[in-house]
This record gives sequence, structure tokens and C-alpha cells, in this order.
Amino acid sequence: MGKEKAGFLTPKAIANRIKAKGLQKLRWFCQMCQKQCRDENGFKCHTMSESHQRQLLLFADSPDKFIDSFSEEFDEGYTELLRRRFGTKRVHANIVYQEYISERQHVHMNSTQWETLTEYIKYLGREGKCVVDQTEKGWFVQYVDRDPEAIKRQKATETKEKMDLDDEERTAKYIQEMIERASETGRERPEAEYTELKRDNDEEKVAFNLGGAKKEEAATSKSLPVVNPLQAKTREKIVKTMSAGQKRKSALDEIIEFEEKKKEKLKRKDHWLHTGIVVKVMTKRLGEKYYKKKAVVKDVQDLYTGILKMVDSGDKIKVDQAHVETVIPAQGKPVLVVNGASRGCEGTLVSINEDKFCCKIRLDTGPLRGRVIEGVLYEDISKLFVTS
Repeated sequence: MGKEKAGFLTPKAIANRIKAKGLQKLRWFCQMCQKQCRDENGFKCHTMSESHQRQLLLFADSPDKFIDSFSEEFDEGYTELLRRRFGTKRVHANIVYQEYISERQHVHMNSTQWETLTEYIKYLGREGKCVVDQTEKGWFVQYVDRDPEAIKRQKATETKEKMDLDDEERTAKYIQEMIERASETGRERPEAEYTELKRDNDEEKVAFNLGGAKKEEAATSKSLPVVNPLQAKTREKIVKTMSAGQKRKSALDEIIEFEEKKKEKLKRKDHWLHTGIVVKVMTKRLGEKYYKKKAVVKDVQDLYTGILKMVDSGDKIKVDQAHVETVIPAQGKPVLVVNGASRGCEGTLVSINEDKFCCKIRLDTGPLRGRVIEGVLYEDISKLFVTS
């Protein structure tokens, strides 16, 4: 009798399936046949097979065609993974490559026109598909999204920001014209002239007419409503209402306040890092030597990450904005508004209110330059680095 055929659940069959699962050695993989061998003997047997010889004959007829096909497939797979997994974030090239080759049926790099990953990354930079840069830790890539819909959205955002900026400049110009018009109207009013009391005749009696004051008192008494004296609370409310009416804001003040609230809502973001400002490191994860030390923001990446240069040691570190805080300089020193209605404008610190944790600044740039703003929070401004 012949030997019984091994079953599906025999130890040998299970071991073979475990070995076949996952990645194997690259040197025992045949790209033309899409065949992965487990060891050197298996790969040698495969190269001597008839099917492999036929594939080699096809490759010999047009090698450039196959290499270009494999290169294009590898390029599409790598860039698609970079786009879906990381978007437009800056990431290490080898991290993307490790995720790409984790798939069993991927195209191997030794079958493409690029011999190393570095050559392929340089190719992406030359073609403009990615923004690449080399650091001490290796090559980093950042995907450039050239999708028509993404470009359209970006242009729409830029157009909206430009229109908002034009509206702010127009509003500032209109407010300035109203201020000038109001000041000119105030100048045209004749000012009261006070002269000395002169008497032509010393015997003539001097008489003062106090009827106007009595009329005013009578008018005031008539204007007050008749209220039950027992209803004191109601009377207090009426007095408060009258006093509030006397302190009513002018139309110009209301327009200015409305525009400031509109700009505050529009320009307040959840990210505030700007290049050129001085910040203080507030995390101990980077070491005690950087804790509560001042640094200058040299570059901002992904809106929330900053490349800092320490003021005392000159070391460069990369931290998130959650681990730093703004620095308030001395009075008279330059500052940068990092958040709020005047975001991005430079100014000068006028005074500090330590009780309310806010300060007063004077804007030096922007459409409202020269204006003094009160009640600016500590986290909305930071010291501007000035080279000595």
C-alpha cells in the first residue's frame, strides 16, 4: 500500500503555512514570477524551472518595458501610501517605506530603476511630487497634493483671506475718515470766551437771574416718574436705567467695537506659533537643562510644531506649542501679536496689568498702526527677538 496523503491539519502542513505567512528574505524572491522561496535550495530549483525560463525570455526581449512597469507600480504604491497615511505632513522616508514593504505582495525595489531608497527620494524631489530634505536623522518627505479639488479649495481659502484683509483695511480707512470728520466738526464750533466783569456805572446794582436753574430743576423733577416710596427696588432700577442712558456709546464707538469683535472671531486660531518670537520651554521631557529656558522660534512646521534655538546654549530642539508659553518683555520693548484681532502685527508694550493678567500695547504695523489696545491677554502676545 502507498503512503497515506498528509492532511490539512497535520503538524507539517501547519508549519508550512506559518512559514509561508509574512515576509521572507528579499534575495529569494523572483519579481518576474511573483514567487517567494523559503530558502536558497528552493530559489535554485525555481530558477531552473521551465516557467521561470519562459519569463526570462520575455524579459530579455524588452527589459526596459518591465523595469519601467515595476518602477511605475512601486512609485504609485509609495506615493499613494504617503498621501493616504500621512497627508501633507513631513515624515521620515524610511517609516513610509517600512509600512509599504509590510504588505506581502508589494513591488520590491531591486526590480525598479532605483537601487536605493535615497535615489528614489531624490527622484521624488526632482519631479516635484514631494518636498524632500536631508537631516542628521536621514531623509524626510512631505507630499505635495496636486489634486484639482485640493488646489481649488486652497485658492478659495486664499481668496477669502484676501477679501477679509481688504474689508479690514476698508473699515479702518472708513473709521479714520469718521474720526477726522468728527474732529473737524468739533473745531468749527465756536469756543466760549470768558471775560472779566465790567461795570460802566459803579452805582448800578448787580442782579443775577437764577430762573434758568429753577426751570432745569423743575424739568428734572417732572421727568422723574412718580413711584411708590415703598417700591425702592423699582426706583433703583429706574435710576440705573437713566444713568445707563446717559453713558450710551456713540455710533462711531459701536462701529469700532463691532469690527473688533468680528476680527477677533475671524483671526483667533488654536495655533499661535510665529517665527522670530521668544518663548519659554515648559516641559521636562527634553531634560532639565531646557526646562523654563528661553528660546527663539526659527521655523514652524504643521502649524503646531516649532523648531527652537535656545538663547543660552544655542541648541536646536523641536517641540509642540503645548510645551511652550509666551514671554512678556519689559515696558517699551517690541512684541508680536500671536493671536486675536491684530494677529501678526508688531507693536510696543506700553504697560502691564498684573491683577487682570493683561497688558496695553501700541501697534506699530498693520492697518491700525499707532493705535493703543488695552486688555490684551498674556498668551496673545510674545516678545519679539531683536538681534543686538
